[in-house]
Amino acid sequence: MKNSKFNFKLIPILTSIVFVAFFSCTKDGLGYSEDILIYENVEPDPDPDPITVVVAADEDTGSYTTCNPDGENATRTCCDLPNPVNVGTIDDRTCYANYKESVIDGLTWGIYNITDGSNNQDAANTLQPRMERSLPVANSNVGSFVKFNGDFRILETADAGSFSQNGTYIAQAKGQHTGGGGSPDPAICLYLAKPVYGTGDNADKQVAFDIYAERILERGGEGSGREVVLLTRVDKNEIVSFELAVGFKEDPNDATQKIHYCNAIIGGETFNWNIPEPERGTQSKIRYGAYRVKGGRAQIRWANTTHEIVE
Repeated sequence: MKNSKFNFKLIPILTSIVFVAFFSCTKDGLGYSEDILIYENVEPDPDPDPITVVVAADEDTGSYTTCNPDGENATRTCCDLPNPVNVGTIDDRTCYANYKESVIDGLTWGIYNITDGSNNQDAANTLQPRMERSLPVANSNVGSFVKFNGDFRILETADAGSFSQNGTYIAQAKGQHTGGGGSPDPAICLYLAKPVYGTGDNADKQVAFDIYAERILERGGEGSGREVVLLTRVDKNEIVSFELAVGFKEDPNDATQKIHYCNAIIGGETFNWNIPEPERGTQSKIRYGAYRVKGGRAQIRWANTTHEIVE
């Protein structure tokens, strides 16, 4: 079968929820705790095609240290490039590397590299490392929205030794809500890339990545208040288009109500989702880059990024 897309298998005996695993989720939309998440549609590919392992021109290879002299930024925003090609404000909480750029075939890519234990900005053992960019926030009026477009390449994601702990977020929808509960600045839907390893001589190499949506089941949802749903598979170093739109619209079935939507298009495939309890939502916003590495290293690349906000 074609490796770059994940073919789902129908198993009559099983329900769509195939197992429950302990998994990392954010306490404040930025950190993590050990709780239960529900996984859906995660049956592995029983017969993958042979894989050719590629090494990207801008890939870090070999051994590494947690921190490096040129990555020990004094603050979260101090060490961005003067005119970065990627849109948004940097949030750099890793001492492994600062934001850099590479040019491949005439296209400039933003480099987001993080390692396990490299958060030098927050208290030890509290929040996960990340190098992300935050974007302007839209209000909750009907018709308001934020939209992010870009192309990504994934070279490596976190490997913590177990499926539930593996993976790195490449983007997330966020937004506050009324009535309390959960984080004061919660994540609503995070797009999580988990490594897929090859076979034979490539058994220790990441050759592809399964992209999941980690979605709240309720406002402020953490742990069992989220579900993790498999969306698609991409090859290592494959250039993949990404669009994420988050906003409010009128409910077509009731003009007095509204819908808070979070719609993604990944590699041309559409994944629309309506956020629970839309009446409680007060914001729509987006972050992207590389976030969470519970083991090993993560390397994400972004290019052609744009952001639109309508209020």
